[in-house]
Amino acid sequence: MMKVNVKCFSQVQYALGQTELLVELENGSKASDLEKLIRIRAKGKLDDVSLRVAINKNYVNEDTELKDSDEVAFIPPVQGG
Repeated sequence: MMKVNVKCFSQVQYALGQTELLVELENGSKASDLEKLIRIRAKGKLDDVSLRVAINKNYVNEDTELKDSDEVAFIPPVQGG
């Protein structure tokens, strides 16, 4: 098992009600596995939101394998104001 720190921004923060959370995953998990888990925890609030993923402040694709202690951010589209 491994633990990753998820940073929550914008719509992800609102959907989960947290700015940060620690998630335990199976070794070999990918960014897409974590995204599925985050969407489940959001209970439908992120269903229509496309997310980019960054691991340790670098954008990656969803097939990137996570490592213990990674910092992961799911970044929704930028919104204008």
